[in-house]
Amino acid sequence: MPNNPKSLKDTSKSNTNKWRDEDPKTTFERLDSKRIYSPDSEIHIFHRAPFTQLWSHDLGNLGSPSNNLLFTPDNRVGPSLGYHIFDGIRFNVDSLKFYNTARPYSLFTYQLGSKLEQTVRIMHTQNVKPNWNFCFDYIKTNSPGFYKIQRTNHDNLNISTNYKSLDKHYTLYAGLVYNKQQNDENGGLAIASELEDAHYGDRKTLDAVFQSQYSATRSSVTNVQRDFTILLQHSYVWGNTDTVYSTDSTSFTYSLKPKFSITHKMELSTEKHTYKDLTPDSMRYVSLFHRYFANNGSGYFSQGSDSVYTVQKWFWVDNKVLLNGFIGKGDKQLTFSAGVGNRYDRFISDPSLNQVKDSLPALVYKVGNDESSYISNYITGEIKKEALKPGQWEYKANTQFFVTGQEAGKFSFNALIGRELKKHPGSFVAGFSQHLNSTPYSYSNYENAYTKLTYNFNTENINTIFGKVELSNLKLSGGITNYLINNYIYISEQGTPAQYNIPFNLLQVWGRKVFKMGNFYLDNELVFQQAPDNTPVNVPTLMGRHQFSIERPMFKRRLKIAAGVELRYNTPYYPAGYNPLLNKFFYQHSSSIGNVPEAAVFANFKIKRFKAFVIFDNIQQLFAGNAIIYTSNPVINFNNTGYNYTPVYAAPDAVIRFGFSWPLVN
Repeated sequence: MPNNPKSLKDTSKSNTNKWRDEDPKTTFERLDSKRIYSPDSEIHIFHRAPFTQLWSHDLGNLGSPSNNLLFTPDNRVGPSLGYHIFDGIRFNVDSLKFYNTARPYSLFTYQLGSKLEQTVRIMHTQNVKPNWNFCFDYIKTNSPGFYKIQRTNHDNLNISTNYKSLDKHYTLYAGLVYNKQQNDENGGLAIASELEDAHYGDRKTLDAVFQSQYSATRSSVTNVQRDFTILLQHSYVWGNTDTVYSTDSTSFTYSLKPKFSITHKMELSTEKHTYKDLTPDSMRYVSLFHRYFANNGSGYFSQGSDSVYTVQKWFWVDNKVLLNGFIGKGDKQLTFSAGVGNRYDRFISDPSLNQVKDSLPALVYKVGNDESSYISNYITGEIKKEALKPGQWEYKANTQFFVTGQEAGKFSFNALIGRELKKHPGSFVAGFSQHLNSTPYSYSNYENAYTKLTYNFNTENINTIFGKVELSNLKLSGGITNYLINNYIYISEQGTPAQYNIPFNLLQVWGRKVFKMGNFYLDNELVFQQAPDNTPVNVPTLMGRHQFSIERPMFKRRLKIAAGVELRYNTPYYPAGYNPLLNKFFYQHSSSIGNVPEAAVFANFKIKRFKAFVIFDNIQQLFAGNAIIYTSNPVINFNNTGYNYTPVYAAPDAVIRFGFSWPLVN
């Protein structure tokens, strides 16, 4: 008989001490993996700002373009557009979570910070049937920032679904991703010395490079990036099916011993990048083109005057079919696959300046579109065994090789081996990868109504060797990575794409150790990076993060807290520069920085499933000089004053943030 209090004659005598208030079983998996994950419920680092990778720095405003100080090359394969400064806040179709939940599960997250900085997230997932789930996840970010005209406004959405037939033969994964990032560009702070001037206590009064009478709150220079991607992957498996009955024989489930399967994967995507300058300064574009504008560098908005408008679009469709085989069964299964793929890529620049000849003949300029289309074919293969239990080995190797079309000869190869440790809980993994990359479209082509610039580069070659180990019982982890790179493609200090044709090594070593003494935790993480002199990469040699906190349950374990201080620092170095005209970071070696450690005081709370935090961040700004993060393009004759400046991007003032995350279960 069900344990239903209403069916009992005397509820006061019910033995309720055995009733259990269990969390609903909510898990998720990734595409092409059998690993099962659960939503994170820890509060140890819950205070960290969303979207921010540990070693990344933005331009001083939440959601603004960010650069990873831990060198990470772009291991792309096939054609690409080449804009990556918002990758840390975008949804990616290849990393979608495919959920399975016993009851409808919703998550509401909200964060509020100084200067009206806000982030809202709404996620909902539920099973339509035990074998069919869908998920909706939306994030809204808006932040005007501490300085002039540096507003960010982002929308990120993903919808996913997964279905498995009851007899285990058919599997479907599908997803939709939409990202829109809007960034108002202020060009950096024109006069760095104003940061130390007491007359500029209000950061909104500091002179910005792109300030004008266009608007008091919005910049006339903007970068907008949009992308929309659809994923469809489905498989059919042939094998022996059996039924497994429950202990009372009232229900049963299917089990399947697969022999081979066929998989079809289709991805369709469109991406658009738009740059707009409504009050252009002629000197601003000297490195890209020469053009006289009506504003003539005055910095004041003139209705109906010239503007600079550049759009780059990328549309692609990728279809591949795989034949898969299986050896072994259960959690020791080895999978191998081989297949072929076809992809179509189309790039468009709008507007484009084209040259045509009249009857004289003489060159006549005509504005239109520039379109390039490619069809490529490739072969692909993989062998994989995952470590799903302690004591098991894992290994994987995969490759993708283009055989025809524009990308013929380009390839990627990845291999790794590892093991889940049993006697001492933890894991280790080591691997190797090699990528032959083509030049991204935005690096090889720059066009607008005034110019057309093209660049031809050799194939970029990136080789990576890595290893890492994690020992859970010792709260210790570490790793080493070595990159060997040839024909490295980057943006130069002059604001144009360039290539470094000398092979170079870049070594990274990192380690993390957490010390626990009763309720006190000391979490330490260090990174060491070493690159040869004169290589076009901007990285600090040493970076560190240290967190000291007290973490304990209170009020009969109904409340959990984690409160303490956190320090982040790096050694002096030449930081990357940010080029708002190209919406990219560039290599520079003329301005170095050496900032004091960044400090924060935080308190995290958890009551059942509800989590909240309060953090007082960047408190070093109260007693130290204002931290400069990046430089920008040199400015000539700023606002007709006759002075030339190298603008800077500075960290925001001390900021207070409050946020919470509230899972709701129906």
